[in-house]
Amino acid sequence: IGGIGLILLGGIYSVALEWSNPLVGFLLSLGLVALLLAALLVCADARVRLIPLAWSAVAAVLLWILVTPIPPGTYSRLTLSLQLSVTDWVLTSLHWLGIPATQTGNIIELSTTSVGVEEACSGVRSLLACIFAGVFFSATLVQRTWARILIIGLAAPLAIVMNFFRSLGLTLLANAGTDISGAWHDLSGFAILAATAVVLGALAWLLGRGTYPVPAPTPAPTNAPSPPATWILLAGNSLTLLLMGFLMLYARPAAVAAGPAPDLEAILPTAFPGWEIRSDDMYRFATTLQTEHLAQRTFRRPGPDGVVQMTIYLAYWPAGQVPVSLVASHTPDACWPGAGWEPVALPEARTRLATASHVLDEAEHRLFESNGYPQHVWYWHLYDGRPIDQLDALSPRELLSLILRYGVRSQGNQLFVRISSNRPWDEIGPDPLMNEVVSRLSPLGL
Repeated sequence: IGGIGLILLGGIYSVALEWSNPLVGFLLSLGLVALLLAALLVCADARVRLIPLAWSAVAAVLLWILVTPIPPGTYSRLTLSLQLSVTDWVLTSLHWLGIPATQTGNIIELSTTSVGVEEACSGVRSLLACIFAGVFFSATLVQRTWARILIIGLAAPLAIVMNFFRSLGLTLLANAGTDISGAWHDLSGFAILAATAVVLGALAWLLGRGTYPVPAPTPAPTNAPSPPATWILLAGNSLTLLLMGFLMLYARPAAVAAGPAPDLEAILPTAFPGWEIRSDDMYRFATTLQTEHLAQRTFRRPGPDGVVQMTIYLAYWPAGQVPVSLVASHTPDACWPGAGWEPVALPEARTRLATASHVLDEAEHRLFESNGYPQHVWYWHLYDGRPIDQLDALSPRELLSLILRYGVRSQGNQLFVRISSNRPWDEIGPDPLMNEVVSRLSPLGL
């Protein structure tokens, strides 16, 4: 039941976040582990006796978790913690060695250069690899329970310590004037990983030496009826295969409709009386958003109590290119807090807006702050020329409602419009610039 539920949850997230997302892979991996454990319990039943319920079999199942990318949030927090810890330990060691250095975040400033402990050098990859090796060695080289616990328990600290020595060595080389990028960086990483695995394997071999009595297996009773769990397992696995087949077939991208996409750059004015205009490069987000139809311009003009700033962002997806839930997962609610903006509670999350000559569809309204600088944000998600209700794209229940309402394969084109400003709508809505932009967006459904 747990395996089926986890795979269903992973399938729902795959619709919103795509199959390659680490969270999807992690949930599907947990589902696989649950189903394999269920199979192990059934096959180890006294009436079946296909495989013993031993640590080696359990470890073979659990290792699937360690070959799957961990969820992005957990990975980021773990990486940041390791980065700062390693940087701090290296700085302390440099001071003990009499080498002057200062620290700024994950950057170590030396007298002649600076060294950054980047994500790849945080040790998170070697940490996962060594835990994998520890579980593997405990199941293949060691038989005593206490020795197995010791091997697995030593894997993580050993990986962290070895990565610290690598970071310290590279920092000392950089302080001596050696270019540590390229060969030095890569070779030291592979060497430390290999050395850690050798140390862990040698310790497991030493702890596993000797002979131990192995009890003779008791033969399974002849003509024993299959336990009911066998049929439950077969039914569950069949249901899982049907579920996965449905998701993979139904979530295939539909053919992208032919025809030209709207010229988003032409919608946003490049010059307007009284406004200073800057075009922003949004194509670095094309891979994440799965579209190249992106445009954003920032408008500024002096006001009676300071500069008035307004930013307009547009993104377009042809029919069938991406599911509705993928677009819905990249709203300001999901993306802005990660960029340092703190949400501020508002009485109403939706509002009706108007310009000098247009009454707009009801918009989602948010307010964010960063270092005291406010940003009012209004946005619309249009599907096939009509605005759709915004749901929490990280909620499995609400994602399911999106899937049931709009389908997995979106046959309609989609447009995302976001307007943000340091002033409330009452100040920027009546401006002729806003009226001009809305007039150009009207043919697209806004």
